[in-house]
Order: sequence, then C-alpha cells, then structure tokens
Amino acid sequence: MIVLTAKYQCKAGMGDTVEQALREMISLVKEEKGCIHYLVNRSKDEPETFLLFEQYQDEQALSSHSETPYFKRIVLDTIVPLLEKRERTFYTPVTNLS
Repeated sequence: MIVLTAKYQCKAGMGDTVEQALREMISLVKEEKGCIHYLVNRSKDEPETFLLFEQYQDEQALSSHSETPYFKRIVLDTIVPLLEKRERTFYTPVTNLS
C-alpha cells in the first residue's frame, strides 16, 4: 500500500477554480481500480490551500492513476498552472507486526 499527500497552494483568487477541477477528479478517481481513498480538503483558514490524501493498493495503482488522460488534463494541464506551490509526500502505512 502507498499513501500520497499533496498540498496545493493556489495563486490568488484561483481557489474556486481549483476546487471545481478537483470535484471533477473526485468523480473520476472513485472508479479507479486500486484506489482506496481519494480525499480532497480545502482549508477553512486559507481558502487558497488544499490538502489531498490518496491511498492506493500499490505503486502500480498510483502509477496507473497518474497516467490516466483525465489526470493529465485536469491536474497537470488545468490545476498545476493555477498553483503557486505543489508539495507531494509519499508514505507507507505503519502496521502492527505482532
């Protein structure tokens, strides 16, 4: 399993546009095989900031997600140009070994 968090800091005034694009992503990603969670959050205190929490069965599922035509269209072509900053961090879950 692999977890990805992505923090988006939008350019001034672009938060609503980014939210609209992310809403489209949510509806498409929920159909992906291998995607366990795709949660999009918008900051209450800083409305130009978003935090995404994504969980996939494995790295192949994450890779497949990143290769979809809608990921390229919505995230890379639409959202990324509207951002001041995009931070992505990858994690592996900590499990109880006993």
